[in-house]
Amino acid sequence: MSISILLVGCGKMGGAMLSGWLEHSVSPENVVVVEPNGVEETTAKVVPSADAVPQGFRPDVVVLAVKPQMMDEVAPAFARFASDKTVFLSIAAGRTLASLRRAVGADEAVIVRAMPNTPSAVGRGITVCCPGEGVTDAMRDTCTMLLEAVGQVAWVDDETQMDAVTAVSGSGPAYVFALTEAMAAAGEEAGLPANLAAMLARATVCGAGELMYRASEDPARLRENVTSPGGTTAAALEVLRADDGFPALLEKAVAAAARRSKELAG
Repeated sequence: MSISILLVGCGKMGGAMLSGWLEHSVSPENVVVVEPNGVEETTAKVVPSADAVPQGFRPDVVVLAVKPQMMDEVAPAFARFASDKTVFLSIAAGRTLASLRRAVGADEAVIVRAMPNTPSAVGRGITVCCPGEGVTDAMRDTCTMLLEAVGQVAWVDDETQMDAVTAVSGSGPAYVFALTEAMAAAGEEAGLPANLAAMLARATVCGAGELMYRASEDPARLRENVTSPGGTTAAALEVLRADDGFPALLEKAVAAAARRSKELAG
């Protein structure tokens, strides 16, 4: 690929994306990474600061992969790259398009706001993007291609939906981990040794996720496939699907996360 990329920040998410790009035929000569702490085992050029970016380097994409609270401090140093030919792709949770534009400090900056999730670290994430003013179809295609290196990609044009996106997919892995913890604890309470209960819970959640990923059926059909009338699974689901059960709790949890996302965005 001939796309030139300036990656600002190379922590867990930035590092996962960088590895994905280089594995998907992005030439290392076309990638400059700004990371004060350095980057181990990469063929891309790594520099410690914005001032050290080679003078002749003109990125097609500036990927802002720094923590939300660091954005105001870090982003202004890259304002010189703002133009209608360069898109700024931010993966900072909660930072709105307006706040990102203010952080960069350039009215001409073209910005895409993206919300990835942590399974991106193993290439199984999902990222939802929202385009700002001036984002072209070509820029959308470029951002999609880069983010597909770590998982699936979807787009929304209504930025207000990003709070719900954050609540469902951004925070969602924690819900699955909490479910796994609870399954293990319930198994131990039912009489299993702690290590076996933990093994069963983890393997079951991972296996069910992989089955759902590969299957053509929707989750409702997969649930039905495992539920025999009057059987053990049906007895458990009767409890989980009660009026005050799992669906109601998850709805409240997602609503709480979405409210907090709005609060953090200001």
